[in-house]
Amino acid sequence: MKMATREDIAAPIEAVFEQISDFDGFERAAMRRGAEVVRTDTLSAPGPGMSWRAGFDYRGKARKANIELSDYEVPERVRARVQSTGIEMEVVVELVAMSRSRTRMNLTLDARPRTIPARLMIQSLKLARQSVLKRFRRRVADYAADLEERLRDRG
Repeated sequence: MKMATREDIAAPIEAVFEQISDFDGFERAAMRRGAEVVRTDTLSAPGPGMSWRAGFDYRGKARKANIELSDYEVPERVRARVQSTGIEMEVVVELVAMSRSRTRMNLTLDARPRTIPARLMIQSLKLARQSVLKRFRRRVADYAADLEERLRDRG
């Protein structure tokens, strides 16, 4: 199942990329929401090969996921592969400079089931595709608005 959206952000591409590649910030945000996140690589600088192991509750069950950064092109693209029980996902964030102070963020999420229970879950999401897509797009829009506000406050 593939979902995609795009948001325009009133900030330069470099500043937006800095925010979307704030991996320590994402780790802290996930932990505040109750997830357990452990970095599993030894890289000293952000780049392909960065990886994490995460544990979280989803739909009343404890889940585990392995996340690996597979592409990191400053200031244009971040791609990550997420492997969880039965599901493999690819998340791609691409940035395009529209002008000096405006950036378009394209976000794509592609989930592929690897087991029968995962196929059933993806199928149920497909049946509710419009509401799932609407919620996905609203969350990305909220993130973009928050990012824009943080950058505006920063100066």
